[in-house]
Amino acid sequence: MTALSPQIKVMWATLKKVAEDTLERKRRLGEYAVIWQDGKPVAIGDDAPFYLEKIETKPE
Repeated sequence: MTALSPQIKVMWATLKKVAEDTLERKRRLGEYAVIWQDGKPVAIGDDAPFYLEKIETKPE
């Protein structure tokens, strides 16, 4: 496997931070989010649509 360039590492860290911040903001606002888990989309949050598989989340 080839090593990632410093620019790619910075981009990856930035994307990860944006995703984490977005999910946290949605959690605080009480909005649901859709994530990919075990090869399928899964809704997280109390107001998730009934047609999406829902997983329970616990506030921290």
